[in-house]
Amino acid sequence: MNDEQLRKSVEKQVKRMRRADRERSSLLAQSVYLGTLTLIFVLPVIIGAYLGNWLDNMAQGYSMYWTLGLIFLGLIIGMINVYMFIRERN
Repeated sequence: MNDEQLRKSVEKQVKRMRRADRERSSLLAQSVYLGTLTLIFVLPVIIGAYLGNWLDNMAQGYSMYWTLGLIFLGLIIGMINVYMFIRERN
């Protein structure tokens, strides 16, 4: 390996290392990403629980059908949201 090839090889590695440094996400960026995933998953579940509870309180007698049904629907919507968010980011 002559000097020219060695120099090119080192320059190529330096460029690769600099690019990796720029593209590496920080702890803050990872925390924001995880927080966003949590929010888009949990929010539909909480909304479903509150809406279901309100609908069940409107019914005569004791009922949990709306609450359980809308919590389950919120879980499904939350999973779809997370899947679509991850698929869009990658």
